[in-house]
Amino acid sequence: MKNSLQKFNSFQDLNSFLKKERDDNHIRNDGRNYDEIRSLMITRNYLRAAEGSVLIEEGNNRIVCSATIEDKVPLFLRGSNQGWITAEYAMIPRATSTRNVRESIKGRVGGRTHEIQRLIGRALRSVMNMDLIGERTILLDCDVIQADGGTRTLAINGSFIALVDALWNYVDRGLLQPGNLLKDYLAAVSVGVVNGKDLLDLNFEEDSMAQVDMNVVMTGKGQFVEIQGTAEGDPFSQETLNRLLALAQKGIKDIIAIQKKVLLERGLP
Repeated sequence: MKNSLQKFNSFQDLNSFLKKERDDNHIRNDGRNYDEIRSLMITRNYLRAAEGSVLIEEGNNRIVCSATIEDKVPLFLRGSNQGWITAEYAMIPRATSTRNVRESIKGRVGGRTHEIQRLIGRALRSVMNMDLIGERTILLDCDVIQADGGTRTLAINGSFIALVDALWNYVDRGLLQPGNLLKDYLAAVSVGVVNGKDLLDLNFEEDSMAQVDMNVVMTGKGQFVEIQGTAEGDPFSQETLNRLLALAQKGIKDIIAIQKKVLLERGLP
């Protein structure tokens, strides 16, 4: 610290001083730098019965992602020899600080859940060669067992690994031919502006205070799949948008490097 002998008249003064020290050194409430993703851990084959599954952990987030392959497609794809990918997303009741009522009890899927499910499906379809899997549907189930901001992007990252393992499962069983089933790697991350600072991979506390909040999905080649950006208060500039996209690109590059390390033995099918 700049002045370790400084005296404080109250805990409030001390906390104010420590907050200023963190801000001056670009250190966040969880100790990260502004351009640093949370620690990421991926446990493959987490569920015994699924074709592909992972437990993905990022900071305090915990999500179980599983992939199921079924020999059928939606009605609009029958006879097309094209496959399909879809997703379901849910939080267990105590994934958050207060209990959420299960949507099955409510009798309907909420708007936020529906939006996230469509996002996950769109993202994964963007890197899948649908005509190489025949008339099959791959269902990704994403169950959040502990949430701390950024669960939709983390669900995409976990689902991608589960998808890779499910495809290898079918290849090993002689049900699919390997080679270009997946066009590229895929990852997602959140970025935002909090207290005037550009931050990568927002946790819940940061997300709840963000002036700008954005989710970005990209491929391993650096191509954009989806950009979701919102000004929570005042509008933001083109310059801010460019900075946040550059920050997201850095984070996605870091995540894909971890994915490649996890999949090093076999790579993409």
